[in-house]
Amino acid sequence: MWPQICESLSGTVGKKITYLSHQSVSGGCINSSYKLQTDCGPFFVKTNSIDSLSMFRTEAKSLQAITESQSIRAPKCLHVSAIRDRAVLILEYIPMQESSETGMQLLGEQLAKMHQATHPQFGWFCDNYIGKTEQSNATEDSWITFFKTHRIEHQIALCQSKGLTLNGGQILLENLAGFFEHYTPKPSLLHGDLWGGNIGVDLDGAPVIFDPACYYGDREADIAFTEMFGGFSKMFYDSYNRVLPLDRGYEARKRLYNLYHELNHYYLFGGGYGRQAQQTVKQLLKQL
Repeated sequence: MWPQICESLSGTVGKKITYLSHQSVSGGCINSSYKLQTDCGPFFVKTNSIDSLSMFRTEAKSLQAITESQSIRAPKCLHVSAIRDRAVLILEYIPMQESSETGMQLLGEQLAKMHQATHPQFGWFCDNYIGKTEQSNATEDSWITFFKTHRIEHQIALCQSKGLTLNGGQILLENLAGFFEHYTPKPSLLHGDLWGGNIGVDLDGAPVIFDPACYYGDREADIAFTEMFGGFSKMFYDSYNRVLPLDRGYEARKRLYNLYHELNHYYLFGGGYGRQAQQTVKQLLKQL
């Protein structure tokens, strides 16, 4: 497969690229990832089964949208196609270093700038994926309608197919407006899957974000997910708030936004995420 990958890459960059070696890169649980070494330098390559081609194509579109926002660095997509019996995504290879407080400060500032890229409607111009779960991005004028229909309601239905009965889920859906009585979100460009495993710092100290699932939504949804697994310092939140302060009602809504990810993790991985989602629904109903 590797000679064919180099041949495809040659057609994209406009010069012959010769394969030298490749090595596996750890970190992901969905795709196989590699550092491809060529006579023109290294490249980052993701591969998966052929039915993942649409997932790679939408990832490429998300990376392009982040780059076009001129806010924060994301890897450039160089090629995406089916090669032999595999879906292949080729990105620029960005050497990383351990994050610093300066890097976290810049990440907060630059993410706030990205969130200032807005759109008239919530959603996206195509559906994409959160993990391997298809994510509906049909456009809506109302954030409450979008989040109810295309996020929580959709995930509840998926989880029911895996045997999870979410007590109180319907009551929560019917009362989502209660979380937005004094807050009107704008459709901001979101990363969509912003946890600690999808950020880095390049050798110049500049933040890098990758593996996005972009759409236009409430920026609080991105910030909420940074808190679900941790890994973001106080400096990150302080610098974000200096540029684009969060509404004081964020603390009440962040559980709601992370419910989406808890349900998706249950759908993908099972285990204790179902209990976690049920506890979150219970807490949210108490808040109402």
